Amino acid sequence: MPEDKRQLFAKLVGIMRTLRSEQGCMWDRKQTHESLKPYLIEEAYEVLAAIDQHSTEGVREELGDVLFQVIFHAQLAAEQGSFDIYDILDSSIEKMTRRHPHVFGDTKLSNTKEILANWERIKQAEKKQSAASALEGVPHELPALLRAHRLQEKAARVGFDHTSLKQVFAKLEEELAEFEEALKAENPAHMEDELGDLLFCLVNVARFIEINPEEALRKTIMKFIKRFRYLEERVVNAGKSLNEVSLEELDRLWEEAKREPDIP
Repeated sequence: MPEDKRQLFAKLVGIMRTLRSEQGCMWDRKQTHESLKPYLIEEAYEVLAAIDQHSTEGVREELGDVLFQVIFHAQLAAEQGSFDIYDILDSSIEKMTRRHPHVFGDTKLSNTKEILANWERIKQAEKKQSAASALEGVPHELPALLRAHRLQEKAARVGFDHTSLKQVFAKLEEELAEFEEALKAENPAHMEDELGDLLFCLVNVARFIEINPEEALRKTIMKFIKRFRYLEERVVNAGKSLNEVSLEELDRLWEEAKREPDIP
């Protein structure tokens, strides 16, 4: 690499300044915090896709795109006189140091559960919210499964949690029975309510066994797409369309797809 790596971050910040300048890019100059929101989300999901593909090069590239979005927002704030990228760095350094007293201080914590509980106590103290809800801080904009997971984590950190997986499954069985009763009653509003409870309980099962439900469902969706495309390809290669093939034949092809080594 021809230049000192420590200069690269400042160079990227400088590129952003140039793009926003009078001599810069017309598109970049038109952007606002609001207009950039979908790009920040999109870039984050592209990182997840690269991780799923086990692409080291892809992860490196996509993380660069996320970093550039952060620098973009920082430049907009700097132009408004609010803060700049170096204020962000300073704030993050101070916050991470303060929230890890077991690493940078004298606090003794013996496991991750204690670490997370202490993290929540520090956050509450920082925001002077001792009387506020322990559930605050989870963005409304998160996908529903992920938001449910984060809310349950926060509740668990203050002691509102089951003590065993057996209890969690008992609650799941209870919610499933209530959903079945709602189905029998054929009341759409009640069915929706009970289905929501059932999904929320499934998220709790995932949290209790330390699996991210959003990630699990995302991977299952990708698996479904791969298997369905295999099925479609086999049908097309046979000179048919899907609506010309029996359900029994489609089921057979689906099972065949499940046995393919390249389709997990």
